[in-house]
Amino acid sequence: MSIKIENLTHIYMPGSPFEKIALDEVNLTIEDGEFAALIGHTGSGKSTLIQHINGLLKPTRGKIIVDGIDITAEKIKLSDVRKKVGLVFQYPEYQLFEETIEKDISFGPKNLGLKNEEVVSRVKKAMNMVGLDYDIYKDKSPFDLSGGQKRRVAIAGVVAMEPKILILDEPTAGLDPRGRDEILDRVKQLREEYNMTIILVSHSMEDVAKFATRILVMDKGKCILNDVPSNVFKEIETLEKVGLAVPQVTYLIQKLKNNNFNISEDIFTVDKAKQEILKVLRGAKND
Repeated sequence: MSIKIENLTHIYMPGSPFEKIALDEVNLTIEDGEFAALIGHTGSGKSTLIQHINGLLKPTRGKIIVDGIDITAEKIKLSDVRKKVGLVFQYPEYQLFEETIEKDISFGPKNLGLKNEEVVSRVKKAMNMVGLDYDIYKDKSPFDLSGGQKRRVAIAGVVAMEPKILILDEPTAGLDPRGRDEILDRVKQLREEYNMTIILVSHSMEDVAKFATRILVMDKGKCILNDVPSNVFKEIETLEKVGLAVPQVTYLIQKLKNNNFNISEDIFTVDKAKQEILKVLRGAKND
């Protein structure tokens, strides 16, 4: 399911001394099935943007077209929009409330008016996709789980709604490296299993480099870069100017290039760097 945003502007508290332009004439397109990463410093407009895509905020000006439908139109039922566009807030485990994991995950599907058999089927599938065994965890309290497991339950609750677009706001915040990798690996599987369009809000360039097919860079309410990772990470000066950076391994590759290593510049993950450096070293050994 594609997303097209046209001239989107959002002004908080217009006409008051506290007026703030959070989004300034944003234009962008996210194609069906893409894994898009949204990056930028606090206050750049990321959270405001994703809340428009889900219909939680109304624009001051502009349009948001989801799957060919303008969701900013007057007679649009936002409840229908939110069935298609799932949003997982930062620290979603704070929104868990039911006494068992199964009840918490089934809350959304039940509100869709689905039959009980379909609800159970969706809960099982969602739990499996986030790596929680249904028989082991269904009757456990979500409050007895680790932070990473709680995060998975919260994501499963949105996934069980089977949205076509899944937006995740800093889903790995506060987790250790292992927990981060587990969550993002599951998100990648969700995209493949459900053919979802994914929008990931993140501060981690390493995470973005590993998973995203497109990167959107926000600064002062504008989308200043919108391209595939290899092209965005070439814009080192632009990224640093807005207080961001490229993945650490990209700086390493740049230094190797400057020291006359014949190495590709299109490297921004540790795995790719390892392969390329070994290839260069083996070539030098053979020479």
